[in-house]
Amino acid sequence: MRRAVMMSTLALTSYALTAWAQATPATPAAPAAPAAAKAPAAAAAPAAAAAPAAQGGIKLSDVAGTWTVQSLVGPKDSVLITTTVIATADGKGNTMQFPNHEPIPVRVVAVGGDSVVTEAGPYPSALRPGQTVTLLRSIGHYKGDASTGTFEARYSSGDVVKGKTVGTRKK
Repeated sequence: MRRAVMMSTLALTSYALTAWAQATPATPAAPAAPAAAKAPAAAAAPAAAAAPAAQGGIKLSDVAGTWTVQSLVGPKDSVLITTTVIATADGKGNTMQFPNHEPIPVRVVAVGGDSVVTEAGPYPSALRPGQTVTLLRSIGHYKGDASTGTFEARYSSGDVVKGKTVGTRKK
């Protein structure tokens, strides 16, 4: 039990550190001007409060559009399925659609750095007839019109499928 608690703590700490690193700006702060050194501390407070808003990072509007995403599994990255993902600028109308299936609503869980974390489900499996995907969790890393990432699909049978994703935004 103690080992499980320690491993859980280590895993949570590593996730928190990764999230913090992605949210932290990479550029160092510029040194204060000599005139600012003479200003009272109260005048400096609004500038310090505005600093977090100036941090960079991806916005949902940066990834809005229609994406073609391939899910890859195995040592040779075999294409499992190709999905059409529609990402909205506010994240509230995101959907994914498998070939010959109805669109599935997608929830945005987190946004930070170059990444967007989404979840979907439950929904009928497109690959395993008669089974239900209870939860699909995806992490996408975006750069321009390209994305890479990972996914984990949990089935009602208890099976878990993990893999990678590669996507391109349609123009």
